[in-house]
Amino acid sequence: MTADDSYGRLDDDDYPAYTMGRAAEMLGTTQGFLRAIGEARLITPLRSVGGHRHSRYQLRIAARARELVDQGTPIEAACRIIALEDQLEEAQRINAEYRHAAESAKPPAAA
Repeated sequence: MTADDSYGRLDDDDYPAYTMGRAAEMLGTTQGFLRAIGEARLITPLRSVGGHRHSRYQLRIAARARELVDQGTPIEAACRIIALEDQLEEAQRINAEYRHAAESAKPPAAA
């Protein structure tokens, strides 16, 4: 990937743009915490050509995990909560799409 290619990815939430050290610094946590949520499969660190592993999306997920852990939730439970929140959000999005499609398919009311 050339420098020009990577500039086009700056807005990509899934592009691994942060090293583990930088991600931990930005979240105010440790690299061990990031490894732990990776081992719990909450996030799946990638590897870019430059050695970056974490995307903005993963940082948001990690920040939510840290918030729950800081409130006293065990890390395994925090990871499960976040996975369930993600599933709920996806189900709500799909339901909204179905609702919109059903409303669009209704014939107009007779006047």
